Amino acid sequence: MVTMKGNKLGAWYSSEKFERLYTYLKGDLGAEWTKEKTTFRVWAPTAEKVFVNLYPGGSVSEKEATEQIAMEPYQNGVWTAEKEGDLHGTFYTYSVVTADGEWEGCDPYAKAVGVNGERAMVVDLDSTDPEGWEMDKSPFQNKNVTDAIIYEAHIRDLTVHKESGIENKGKFLGLAEERTQNSMGDCTGLDYIADMGVTHVHLLPFFDYASVDETKDGQYNWGYDPENFFVPEGSYATDPYHGEIRIREAKKMVAAFHQKGIGVIMDVVFNHVYDAEKFCFNNIVPGYFSRIDSDGIYSNGSICGNDTASERSMVREYIVQNVLYWVEEYHIDGFRFDLVGLLDIGTINEIVERVHAIKPEVLFYGEGWAMPTDVTKTGIKMATQKNSYLTPQFAYFNDTMRNLLRGRNSDTGEKGYVNGGTGRSDCLKSNLMGIPYWACSPAQVVNYASCHDDLTLYDKLKAADPMADRATLLCYNRLAAGIVFAAAGIPFIQAGEELVRRKVNADGTLNSNSYDAGDGINAISWDCLRNTDCREMRDYYKGLIAFRKNHPALRIDDIREIRDRITFYDIQRGEETICLIDCKGVDGESARQLCMIFNPEQEEMEVMLPKGKWEIHVSGDKAGTEKIGESDSSVTVPPISCMFLIQRQG
Repeated sequence: MVTMKGNKLGAWYSSEKFERLYTYLKGDLGAEWTKEKTTFRVWAPTAEKVFVNLYPGGSVSEKEATEQIAMEPYQNGVWTAEKEGDLHGTFYTYSVVTADGEWEGCDPYAKAVGVNGERAMVVDLDSTDPEGWEMDKSPFQNKNVTDAIIYEAHIRDLTVHKESGIENKGKFLGLAEERTQNSMGDCTGLDYIADMGVTHVHLLPFFDYASVDETKDGQYNWGYDPENFFVPEGSYATDPYHGEIRIREAKKMVAAFHQKGIGVIMDVVFNHVYDAEKFCFNNIVPGYFSRIDSDGIYSNGSICGNDTASERSMVREYIVQNVLYWVEEYHIDGFRFDLVGLLDIGTINEIVERVHAIKPEVLFYGEGWAMPTDVTKTGIKMATQKNSYLTPQFAYFNDTMRNLLRGRNSDTGEKGYVNGGTGRSDCLKSNLMGIPYWACSPAQVVNYASCHDDLTLYDKLKAADPMADRATLLCYNRLAAGIVFAAAGIPFIQAGEELVRRKVNADGTLNSNSYDAGDGINAISWDCLRNTDCREMRDYYKGLIAFRKNHPALRIDDIREIRDRITFYDIQRGEETICLIDCKGVDGESARQLCMIFNPEQEEMEVMLPKGKWEIHVSGDKAGTEKIGESDSSVTVPPISCMFLIQRQG
């Protein structure tokens, strides 16, 4: 029942007067539980009456409320009511009467919900804390942003395969299980990710989303369909009916990663909601949360049917409070913002400032694509790549690097640097320094060759060069990975990229958008480790990760220092590039110099080395911190490969 009262309410919402009268910044909206009483607060400035309805069950099929409580106006458009007694486990809704009619539904600030998120639940949050939760903390403290190595995954993908050895398949608890193995004895799930050596796991959305039915098992979606922003997704819980269970199990998952030394990054979607007409905030305050024009048409830059009006004060406050809540209640270590280019820079900067005031190690990054959207105020700038200088502590996906390596997603047949594209060496150099044309600092650059969107790395390489044999495609893959881990900035890989992951439909076509394609397309096939190619690729990625972690010179975040330390050499015959890094004086660095050679050509290349004794640590299909060769004169670099060498201090 979203209406726009004469189609003029949107302008009123965005006026200075409305915000002066109705901005409420106390951060206490929702149901505040104590054993003695629960206080309900909801922001509803256009309401004529508001009621709290109490229910014994969380399913809307249980229709009879046990009690309806009239709420009283409080301040700045907030209504409040109190109910004595211990209400933990009691479900509730709001009934809101406006000039447009009456609506009943969920609390947008609900911290717990029933099945499918249709009713809110009062919850004693302390009772949801797993054992030792008060001692849980981020494993990434006192580090630079560029020390991060991010592994992007979907909870169900990691846990559901029959060879995962995981008991709680598709669940939060599945990623909390230790010592899980496939039938060959290879570690899987949590232990596998820890063994890879990454610093953070980036989990696709695990807030409560609307695109699966929580009453049915086996449903699949990536989850970019927000319904209840403050609540974990019920399909990932062992019991979606009792709101406290999904909370406790999500916390157990986070704690399990922390105990392995891995931070948890939450994929968040604030740029749109699943159904703007049904979204509770938009019904409590008709149309407030979304950008809607004077004709009542929703802005649709997101291509999801609606765009969020982040420039409005109470939408901004809602988003800020949400991120703060996940940091404080769930100990989340980072946030990846879906289509952040649809959000304004004021909102992004306030989020970062407020969170870093209490937890400075939290990472922030997102998709900074410039997308058309009808903002409701003048003078608003969006959080896009080209505006990165206005969001100095927020990083953006480096699609410049992705396109350089593999060719544009929009052109399946286009080749990149690693598989025959030409004229790319200058772009390679700027990306190795962590400064694609739009960036101000390597700390704002997330380097990647693949993510959950579009074709997997291997599939894109194959589509662009369909006549290449598997051995050649694997060389392309390794070269792309070598560049990602050599570059200044933040390296990021898609789960399974290191296992030569593919997404192939039943008819043999490649799936570039598997958001609802199910487990058969999306699940990590842990039995792939039977394949020598997959095992060797996994070991190669592990070696690159270990090499990067062992050399702080690769993780410098000051662009002036990078420019002072790095020297490039070109080989005249093709696209080959040699990069020499002066490491003297870099804190914790064991090397005096690093030499990185990139050969995308089909022929081996002979390279004369600077004077001194050099150790080879990456070459061909081998990578790591152990010496695999040495030279004091020249090296032969295999075709379609990279070679990393170090010269020791002293």
